[in-house]
Amino acid sequence: MSYPPALQDIIELFEHLPEQERRENLIVMSDGAKRQEPKEGETFDLEDVRKDEECTDTVGVYLKVDEENKVHFAITLGPLVQTLTKAMTSILCRGLNGARPEEIMAVPADFVPRIVGAELVRLRSQTVYYVLGRMKTAVKMYLDRKRAAAAAAA
Repeated sequence: MSYPPALQDIIELFEHLPEQERRENLIVMSDGAKRQEPKEGETFDLEDVRKDEECTDTVGVYLKVDEENKVHFAITLGPLVQTLTKAMTSILCRGLNGARPEEIMAVPADFVPRIVGAELVRLRSQTVYYVLGRMKTAVKMYLDRKRAAAAAAA
């Protein structure tokens, strides 16, 4: 499976780290989650803000598709969101921004243990996959709306 190039780079960085360095880097990535928030005045093609039962707080996924059909995400996280979810938010925004919608929909979740490590995946299985699921849902909603608009115009 090929991943978007930026995500592949992150996977390769993390998968070769010893467990302690991996965890330290995840904490560093979690500190960068705030930088993934929407900028003042930024507009989006889709905004999906909600609290799901599998997450400790509200998560907002904002999606914009540019004229080259490349996706750009912004994410907001409530104050109770866990460190690992924050880390995955930074990783996924960095790794998926600039990919095409179809590429994002095709990304399997099998890379997550390569970044997070098998032990954390086992302990926090819902958390590590949550943000990826929300981002894919946003892309699917965008593609469904685009198809419906094209059908209505035809």
